[in-house]
Amino acid sequence: MKAIQTDRAPAAIGPYSQAIDSGAGLVFVSGQLPINPATGSFPEGGVKEQTFQSLTNAKAILEAAGLGLDRVVKTTVFLADMADFAAMNEVYSQFFQAPYPARSAVAVKTLPKGALVEIECIAGLHS
Repeated sequence: MKAIQTDRAPAAIGPYSQAIDSGAGLVFVSGQLPINPATGSFPEGGVKEQTFQSLTNAKAILEAAGLGLDRVVKTTVFLADMADFAAMNEVYSQFFQAPYPARSAVAVKTLPKGALVEIECIAGLHS
């Protein structure tokens, strides 16, 4: 296993890596909160702006691994409120193209730092 790290995404806020190259053809990106790495805070606005930042963070980590969002095979979206699903989905659809990754979206009681969304993904190294 090899840890992936970039300053273009927020540092881990606990004992975990931004991402792990499994050595078996997959890169696992940890859940990305909508933290702007330059400011250390959430973007102004709501779930749309937070979704954009979370996916921008995931993209930066994948790029540090030499990959793009086109290599993502699975995402998991954690929402603080399922009523935000449509707004999240509107932004999410701007980051991915067909064939879209498999995805799960679940509502959770709370997210770290009071975030509205957190997104993790798995990317394949090979086509």
